[in-house]
Amino acid sequence: MAQHAASDTVIEASRPTLFEATADFLRTNIDGGKLGPGVVLQESALSERLSVSRATIKRALSILAEEGLVRRFEGRGFLVAGDDTPQRLDLRTLELDLDQIDETVGQPNWQRIQNEIETELSRCLIFGRYRVVESLVARTFDVSRTVVRDVLGRLQERGLVQKSTNSRWVVEPLTAQRIKNKFELRMVLEIAALRSTHPDGEALAALARDIRDLPADGPLSPETWFDLDGRFLQLAILATPNQDLAAYVGANRSALEASQRVLFSIGLPPDRQSLLELCMVIDLIQAGTMPAAANMLNTHLANALKRTIAQLKIVSVIEPPADLAGYLVPA
Repeated sequence: MAQHAASDTVIEASRPTLFEATADFLRTNIDGGKLGPGVVLQESALSERLSVSRATIKRALSILAEEGLVRRFEGRGFLVAGDDTPQRLDLRTLELDLDQIDETVGQPNWQRIQNEIETELSRCLIFGRYRVVESLVARTFDVSRTVVRDVLGRLQERGLVQKSTNSRWVVEPLTAQRIKNKFELRMVLEIAALRSTHPDGEALAALARDIRDLPADGPLSPETWFDLDGRFLQLAILATPNQDLAAYVGANRSALEASQRVLFSIGLPPDRQSLLELCMVIDLIQAGTMPAAANMLNTHLANALKRTIAQLKIVSVIEPPADLAGYLVPA
């Protein structure tokens, strides 16, 4: 049964690496006639046009050469196959089809890969301890290890990865004790933020209406749950004028939110009761009784802790995903 539950999980396909996305872009423009037979493809011009490294362009052109779409010639660069007469066009200004280009091309390397690495780290949070192998991350995304360290450092600040005593990157399992610790921090940080905030009353009232208008007998999607919970966070907690406090709140919640997404992805349903508890907090805020609202938020967080621990007990009988990224190694 555990294996069946894991196999039923829908996992989003991995995005192509940067050189693969670049090869796709060039292939599309060759097939569409934008880069016709004989056009000279120079690494420097393409690198400038797409805001990627020359090494990435070189790997993309090598892929197309293996497919027979381009070939090397005696001059510098490659020729689009089909005509041996070089056509030296200005690739920096040539009209090309940009619709098929991967949206990440041209972004800074750390930004391009951070979301995908964060997703993969999140997927293993509840299944055990994993080592993140820098060299394999670099190879997977066609980036330097310096870029990999930059990304992992950013994710370390969000509590998704840590440095071990021997300076290796590891994803520590989100155990019941760690979850308890994080919820205790939530009770301190978020209640303090709530007491100091000056919320938008109309926006909070609209949020409460949206929660109460949810169909009582219909399914609640994870997207809807995260949207409503996130709106409460923004309106009632992160609206505090203390920006340092808001930053600590966000950092503490990162790993918890990541684990919740994994729990939803394996079939555990979003909890409607937690949203109704937030409505009660909103009602007390609207009534001008902030101490009572803070007490209700404390009750909500205590209940959320119990629910999360109960979900972890269910997950304990489920096998880890078989398709975790290759740079994640059980430790």
